[in-house]
Amino acid sequence: MGDVSAPERALAWLTLVRASNSAVSLRRLIESHGNAPAVLAAGASAWRAAGLSEASIEALRKPDPGASERDRVWLGKAPNHVVGWDDPDYPALLRRIPSPPACLFVVGEVAALWQPQIAIVGSRSPSAGGRDNARAFATAFAGAGLTVTSGLASGIDGAAHAGALDAGGHTVAVMATGPDRVYPPGHRDLATRIAHRGALVSEFAPGTEARREHFPSRNRIIAGLALGTLVVEAAERSGALITARLAGDAGREVFAIPGSIHNPVARGCHRLIRQGAALVESADEVIAALGPLASELADALRTRLHDGEPPPLATAKAGHEADPAYRQVLDALAFDPVGIDQLAERTGLTIAALSSMLLIMEMEGLVSAGHGRYSRRA
Repeated sequence: MGDVSAPERALAWLTLVRASNSAVSLRRLIESHGNAPAVLAAGASAWRAAGLSEASIEALRKPDPGASERDRVWLGKAPNHVVGWDDPDYPALLRRIPSPPACLFVVGEVAALWQPQIAIVGSRSPSAGGRDNARAFATAFAGAGLTVTSGLASGIDGAAHAGALDAGGHTVAVMATGPDRVYPPGHRDLATRIAHRGALVSEFAPGTEARREHFPSRNRIIAGLALGTLVVEAAERSGALITARLAGDAGREVFAIPGSIHNPVARGCHRLIRQGAALVESADEVIAALGPLASELADALRTRLHDGEPPPLATAKAGHEADPAYRQVLDALAFDPVGIDQLAERTGLTIAALSSMLLIMEMEGLVSAGHGRYSRRA
């Protein structure tokens, strides 16, 4: 990052995102110039070479001063964050999807984006049984130490978020609006709870209202953050099916709960099962199925972090206890559960590095996790 401060980088990202919604061009510019302030300083010829439109170039030349001031105000409020493609806190799993967003706007804990996640999605108008299933599965996942990710919509999404929160777990809501707008408005209280026990996440700048075309875009982020996606109930034409397809495209597991043949919001799940999604009847089946995938993706996290700011990580699973970085984490852990923030203070490691390392050690039986806290296994 050089001498670029976090506030400077965040404001630069807001300027870039307001000027262009082309994630491909913005990522290309970051990869060429290193960070967002350097991109702003690169000039029109570099912007044009990366594929930005003339309208975007003009917006970068003459940023809206009113929008810039509003962005400064938003950034000054806790716990608001900007996580760009040039940021080591950008979630490694999300980098792996075919079309990752260039930047994320986060209200809450950025560390929540690095926790092992399971997406729960489904109908906005579920049956009573479907709503109960979403809540029950989310409760079980939270108890197993998984963060529940969904889209803050009415119906299955809301029930999943609430189930995780009521169990004392963590949850991530990916929004189709700016991070300071809540849709549907009736979920404002739920959004406030999520910000305190997880994160609200959006690729859209503050102030962006809900638009129909934003929802499919949001779904790819839900799928990309999670190890797998569970569809609880879905009609044959449903946004949840888009999320499931995107999860499959990203190489993640897809699960579906079967329902009555007479239930119209079960037909999408039955279609997914016919297409190869795993039929599941309990949360334990999902948790067991995610184990091998979690280990595979943990290796990808380790590889990504090896090239970033955190200390080098072991390359062989059997060598973790001998590796100095892992030894440091194990020494900082006790047999009584401890939160990741306290571990960061004890070790001096970043949240991103710790999250990856703890996930790897959990998969290998060295660490126990539950309700966002970690302890050594005897």
